[in-house]
Amino acid sequence: MKEKKVVSDYVIIISMVVIMVVVFVTTLYPFLNSLAISFNHADDTILGGITIYPRVPTIANYRQIFTNPTIWKAYGITFARTIIGAAGGLVVTGAMAFGLSRKNLVFRKFYTFFCLIPMYFGGGLIPTYFLIQTLGLRNNFLVYIIPNLVNIWNMILMRSYFQSVPDALEESSRIDGANYITIFFKIYWPVSTPIIATIALYFGVYHWNDWFMPNIYITNTDLKPMTSVLLSIISEAAFAERMAAAGAGAFVGDASKGKQTNVRSITMATMITSIVPIVAIYPFLQRYFLKGIMVGSIKG
Repeated sequence: MKEKKVVSDYVIIISMVVIMVVVFVTTLYPFLNSLAISFNHADDTILGGITIYPRVPTIANYRQIFTNPTIWKAYGITFARTIIGAAGGLVVTGAMAFGLSRKNLVFRKFYTFFCLIPMYFGGGLIPTYFLIQTLGLRNNFLVYIIPNLVNIWNMILMRSYFQSVPDALEESSRIDGANYITIFFKIYWPVSTPIIATIALYFGVYHWNDWFMPNIYITNTDLKPMTSVLLSIISEAAFAERMAAAGAGAFVGDASKGKQTNVRSITMATMITSIVPIVAIYPFLQRYFLKGIMVGSIKG
């Protein structure tokens, strides 16, 4: 029996290792393939067959990106939106969560129920569009910030975490004459690093990756973020591929072929440069992320 158990344990371990290797390879391969294409010479990319390493290495694709003023403007808008949006969302959503976590708040259950309604029922795209237009937020940088200051799911996580903080901290602060603003920023904020880092990551990833709002509410190219620039490059590549596939004359076909080659390499390079910053930040927040999710989801 003991030998059978040992054999069974080995089989389970080997199976788990194989599964993890398969998951790791299938997850990592698309990133390595995109990285290889981004560092491959544009004229060689059209030949295909590139896997995880560039066949003709070059940095010309990245040089072309970073010499484009549109890219730098888009980077500036994306960084500004991510930093301001994440900070503003943390403060406003955190303040809302702190208020709803207070047991002495009058009508606390009603406010909580009222906040849950937008999680299940939305106003719709057209009414929201007219609301944004009425508020003067179209072609305005604030359209990235103001509508996203409160996220109900993040508020619930923060509220649950604040409820797990000992009441003695608040009571001692009240005895010393502190008001709720002081208690929130000087007592609860410092002891809530795990959930704050978690919610900051949520807000940051959303603002960094969002492409829907700029494509609906922004027509000014100076306010377009990186996601919109990347989307336009991909659309340009798709158009070139359709033109080449249609065979619209030798001249058009050759032109679209060359365009496709360049755009495909530039697309991959742009994609890599757009995801590297957010990927580089995640390891520093990972330990807080795991702890914040667990603590914030235990107590409802």
